Amino acid sequence: MAPKKVTKKGTEGKKKRAKKDPNAPKKPLSSYMFFAKDKRAEILKKQPTLKSDIGKVGKMIGEEWAKLSSSQKMTYQKKAEQEKIRYQREMSLYNKKK
Repeated sequence: MAPKKVTKKGTEGKKKRAKKDPNAPKKPLSSYMFFAKDKRAEILKKQPTLKSDIGKVGKMIGEEWAKLSSSQKMTYQKKAEQEKIRYQREMSLYNKKK
């Protein structure tokens, strides 16, 4: 194992990630993630053999998302906006408790 380089700030190496608070509210889902959640269940119902091929399912979902018109995407965008509002509300309560 090669010795670690020493810089002015200390040793170079892996940086430690801050631990997440388990009580913190979950981040909001995007409009695409709401769509993917719905479509994934639908695709796996039609083709149960794809259950083990996550990449293929993800690619199919991405292609379908790209084909959607903006008016069809609007329903998922509304869900995402509501989710964002929920997250902001919960974060403000969470930060007050800290």
